This record gives sequence, structure tokens and C-alpha cells, in this order.
Amino acid sequence: MNSDAEKRALAASRISVAPMMAWTTREQRYFMRQVTRHALLYTEMVTTGALIHGDTARFLAYHADEHPVALQLGGSDPAAMAHCAVLAEEHGFDEVNINVGCPSDRVQNGTFGACLMGEPQRVADSVAAMKAQVSIPVTVKTRIGIDHQDSYEFLHAFTHAVNEAGADQLIVHARKAWLSGLSPKENRDIPPLDYPRVHALKQDFPALPMSINGGIVDLDTTADQLEHVDGVMIGREAYKNPYVMAEVDRRFFGSDHAVPSRSEIVDSMRGFIADHLQAGGALKDITRHMLGLYHGQPGGRAWRRVLSEQAYKPDADLNVLDAALARVEPLEAVA
Repeated sequence: MNSDAEKRALAASRISVAPMMAWTTREQRYFMRQVTRHALLYTEMVTTGALIHGDTARFLAYHADEHPVALQLGGSDPAAMAHCAVLAEEHGFDEVNINVGCPSDRVQNGTFGACLMGEPQRVADSVAAMKAQVSIPVTVKTRIGIDHQDSYEFLHAFTHAVNEAGADQLIVHARKAWLSGLSPKENRDIPPLDYPRVHALKQDFPALPMSINGGIVDLDTTADQLEHVDGVMIGREAYKNPYVMAEVDRRFFGSDHAVPSRSEIVDSMRGFIADHLQAGGALKDITRHMLGLYHGQPGGRAWRRVLSEQAYKPDADLNVLDAALARVEPLEAVA
């Protein structure tokens, strides 16, 4: 690692929000940035084929306020991966990440995602090809194993290959993936978590920055994990209960900014929503990501109900947000 930009990107990865298909859209990322200024955000996975042959500008679009933000790539051809890494750097992304964790049939058919754990040299070749072309960090997100290839020796050999190729960080989802027999949803819950295996891996590769992912739902657990690894990636909890990230900046990045209230976060979204509506977008594109903001709070169900029932109407505008906020603001003040 040479540049200050690289160091900043990896410092941000101390706490990150996991890439999630259909969830971590640019609208969700802008919303999440109102909750935490410093945690690293990831795009949804974009395949190299879609990026090279599809609507490149759309796939690489993001709001300037999203930084630090990383692009996650799905692919297995080193030349194509390198080409897309260059596109990521040219468009200002702070990191480019290789998906070696997704277990869906679609990615298996494309020979990328979790099935690539069985081809560590191919992943290493992609890392090396990308590193040769860009200065931003090139990272790998993986599982602890696949199917019956789930020994520690298997994980160690994979890690050795990507480390030798120059990967700037390894993000490990502490569950193995079953490539047949389980759906992607089941693969997020059924294979048991094995945090100690990731901790052992970090001990064996002390110089390789390493983050842990999987089943982490609160900041106390996050702090405990940081005793063993360099970073923590929070996934579904950050989406279901986004306010869990509100204390991240003060607790893990030393920020002295006041923690925003939920209503302040809502107000900070108004300009972005107005611009989106003026450009022809629908209110639901944004508010579907905000449903969990009052998760577990008085009035939280009413908040979700108003947004769910009214934001989908063709003429829905900021008045819907005001109506939802009116159901929780008095309760928030009392709390």
C-alpha cells in the first residue's frame, strides 16, 4: 500500500456495510451515509459482463456524498476483472472488491462467486491483474469454505494464494456456502458461524488486513470482534435496523460529531428525495430503504405502514414522508 488514498480506504473498512443484491443501491447508500459518515459502503455486485457490455454509466453511478464507497465485482476472467477495476478507479471508487462469496445458481453458472473458492489460483490471477492496473485497494470477500471443501487447510491455502497475489484485504463471511441444496437465503442462516476459524486465519496471516462478516448485529459484538481482526462488516442488520450504525463514527472512528437523531436523518434526506422525484424517480425507490429506521421504536410500525402503503402511489411525494414522520416524532421526543 503506497498512497494516502489507499490508507484512507482501508481505514474506512474498519467498519463497513456489506454488499447486498437489490438492497445496497445508490439510494440506500446515500441514506446510510446520513447515518454514518465514515463506515465503508459497498455497491451491489456488478458482473464484469454487465459492466463492460451493459449500461456502464448506470452501474458506476453514485452520489459524491457516498464516499468512501467500494465497487464489488463478479467475474473470473483476470483481463476482464482488470478492465473493470480500471473503470472503478476512473469513476472515483475508493476500493474494488472481488465477490468470492455469493452462492446463487446464477453466479455459479457464470463461474464466479463462492464457487471460485475451489479455484484459488484463478482468484489470485485476477487480484494480480487488477493490482497491476490500479492504485486503489483490491480486496476479496469470501466464505470459510464450500460444500465438503471446508477444512481449515482449504481456507488457509485459498488465503495464501490471494495474499501472495497482493490482495489488500480479505473479508471473510464466517460461514461456509453450500453450492447445491441450499438457497442463497438459506446459505445466510443454516451453515453455522465459525468466528474462531477467522480469528485463527488472522493469526496465521498477521500482515494481511482482515475483516469478519456474518451474524453481527450490535456494536458491542463488533468491538469484541475487533480484538481479533482488523475490521467488521455488518450486513442485514444494517439494512433491517439502520440506526444501529449511528454510533459507529464516535465509537470506532473517533468522531466528535453529534450522533444524529432519527428525525434529523429523515430531514437530511429531503433534498436527495426532491431531486430524485424531479428527475422522474418514484418515492418508493428511496423510502423502501428507510422502513427500518424506527425499528424497535415507539411508532415504528406506524412509520413502516405509512411508507409502505403510500410511497408506492404514482403521485407520492414528500408529504408522505411528513405523514410518516408525524406518527413517530412526538414519540421520539418523549423517548
